[in-house]
Amino acid sequence: MDGVSPKFVLPETFDGVKMEITGQLGMIWELVKAPVIVPLLQLAVYICLLMSLMLLCERVYMGTVIVLVKLFWKKPEKRYKFEPIHDDEELGSSNFPVVLVQIPMFNEREVYKLSIGAASGLSWPSDRLVIQVLDDSTDPTVKQMVEMECQRWASKGINITYQIRENRVGYKAGALKEGLKRSYVKHCEYVVIFDADFQPEPDFLRRSIPFLVHNPNIALVQARWRFVNSDECLLTRMQEMSLDYHFTVEQEVGSSTHAFFGFNGTAGIWRIAAINEAGGWKDRTTVEDMDLAVRASLRGWKFLYLGDLQVKSELPSTFRAFRFQQHRWSCGPANLFRKMVMEIIRNKKVRFWKKVYVIYSFFFVRKVIAHWVTFCFYCVVLPLTILVPEVKVPIWGSVYIPSIITVLNSVGTPRSIHLLFYWILFENVMSLHRTKATLIGLNTKGLKKFPRIFKLPDRLNTLELGFAAFLFVCGCYDYVHGKNNYFIYLFLQTMSFFISGLGWIGTYVPS
Repeated sequence: MDGVSPKFVLPETFDGVKMEITGQLGMIWELVKAPVIVPLLQLAVYICLLMSLMLLCERVYMGTVIVLVKLFWKKPEKRYKFEPIHDDEELGSSNFPVVLVQIPMFNEREVYKLSIGAASGLSWPSDRLVIQVLDDSTDPTVKQMVEMECQRWASKGINITYQIRENRVGYKAGALKEGLKRSYVKHCEYVVIFDADFQPEPDFLRRSIPFLVHNPNIALVQARWRFVNSDECLLTRMQEMSLDYHFTVEQEVGSSTHAFFGFNGTAGIWRIAAINEAGGWKDRTTVEDMDLAVRASLRGWKFLYLGDLQVKSELPSTFRAFRFQQHRWSCGPANLFRKMVMEIIRNKKVRFWKKVYVIYSFFFVRKVIAHWVTFCFYCVVLPLTILVPEVKVPIWGSVYIPSIITVLNSVGTPRSIHLLFYWILFENVMSLHRTKATLIGLNTKGLKKFPRIFKLPDRLNTLELGFAAFLFVCGCYDYVHGKNNYFIYLFLQTMSFFISGLGWIGTYVPS
């Protein structure tokens, strides 16, 4: 390379010597590969391996703790004081605390009857229960239908109110905050939140409220989601696998070890005093539920997760809706992490190890590293090493670690173990959007809108199609020149990106 003359790099127009553009590009590639490309790509490999080890340690830690919890930890009824609340002939219903039920809605044409009906059927004295339907709908027809449904239940003796706002400032957080301003709320001690597609069982309050009544240091009791449409299509099965790990492992471990976890935004009961002390609902991020939970935790409040208390709900069944949800769930935590990390560090009410857990485990590894390593390593760096064979990736980093992490992730949904391979490919596709959303959340300037150069049909997803093309090229190169047989994975991943790019996810999958 040292002996290469400049005339081979740039066309010698004065001498009449012309070189093919492809040849010039090839020569430039050879010139910059050794001093620039190889070191940078090798550094990227080391960074990805480090992130993989961090994620592996996190998964092993979570797996170890959950095994100990299942084998040796006492049930919540044994760890905390729990006494069922019964009807009293002398006191009547006065020994039951007044509970506020909030149901935020936005153009919920399909499910509004289910949530309102389930809330109205809760087994709790009617004079000690207040139901708020917080309707931010913009469709007048939907508004009318929801209001009529509320009136129908009110005519049956249910204390239910229908509330609308002049504007949608703060979105869900704004609606919940506005609902708590009503004068009658001062008589309520607890508030339970159900999104419009959630259907609690009648005994929900009787199984959860006693923990709050008899343990004044508990601010939140969170129930588990149970998905009624998980068998609808392949997309919902993939979502179930991811969320079951979250509820089976992550929430359980956080509750058992540090009495902290992120509020899921629905199917949870808050002590209203804790909400007020934490500063109330805020709309500064897209995860107002997690924001409130972190602020309440920093003030010394404890949370309790009840895995046996399940509430029926529905999963997004269209890829468009799922992408939007995942963007919000990825961007919001990263943005909240950026805004609160120093507040967590400076806090004096929380012990040191809980700070470590919240900052490192809860936020950094699960909300940032988990997305980055999945996308950067398996969708970018690993394919690039095929084009630059001088960069080596150890087999323990490319095969063994991801295999162990995948197996540990699968414990939440053993019935879907046969779909594990499809789930891996699907998660790699979604890591593209989660990584992008995380970077937006960490950006101090907030969300940026990028113009679309080419206007394509809404069904087509250009990012997925672009990566499908990239991975296909890498796969073809590895098939011709490679030695590690990565092309098998690359072609399968290409198909996953291509199918997602065309918006074809949603095929029915039999049980």
